[in-house]
Amino acid sequence: MVVVLCTAPNMDEAKTIAKILVEEKRAACVSIIPHLTSIYSWQGEIVEDSEVQMVIKTTSLDKVENRIKELHSYEVPELVVLEVSHGSSDYLKWLEESIN
Repeated sequence: MVVVLCTAPNMDEAKTIAKILVEEKRAACVSIIPHLTSIYSWQGEIVEDSEVQMVIKTTSLDKVENRIKELHSYEVPELVVLEVSHGSSDYLKWLEESIN
């Protein structure tokens, strides 16, 4: 099990990506956290943007990576994976059963 962090430029795009990932059984759940300010270096400049954070619960990055890249408006979407070493056995069972 993994948690994939991925930012999006706005709530509409995040909801579209989240719904497709869950409908296609690539993710069991996607939580969306609104109102982030991200400051980062891009193409030699310091950029400040408003974004939303998607917290994607799935079994592997392989389940979601290509689909996110197809749907995302960013040239290089954030895809950071956090390995789940422990969790509620009931929750982890549900998560695994929810994904193809």
